[in-house]
Amino acid sequence: MASKLSPEFAYTVLYVKDVAESVAFYSKAFGYSVRRLDESHRWGELESGHTTIAFTPIHQHETDDLTGVVHTTRSNKERPPVERAVENGAVPVSEPEMKEWGQKVGYVRDIDGIVIRMGNHVKPAKLD
Repeated sequence: MASKLSPEFAYTVLYVKDVAESVAFYSKAFGYSVRRLDESHRWGELESGHTTIAFTPIHQHETDDLTGVVHTTRSNKERPPVERAVENGAVPVSEPEMKEWGQKVGYVRDIDGIVIRMGNHVKPAKLD
């Protein structure tokens, strides 16, 4: 039986040379508000409505051989999105693994060979 839950297109991730510079450019050039720029400058986010525009370095361990789209699920009740994708014709690229920021991430190739990064939604950090 097919799941009635639909994945949410939550993020578009741009792989860039300089995260802080790209976040500043998009914020100024297009009027987006900066949601987050981490201290390491390895991740930045802009408010853009329902889909977050995110930035990460073009050269990093996970992405040097990969390019593609990010898919994030907001439901913990849904079966793993990588498993669902593979059952429907996607080819596994890497098994899901827990990242230091608390997100479980895996990669698949779609039927056209595009690499898709799939992971659970990361809840915003609570400020004291």
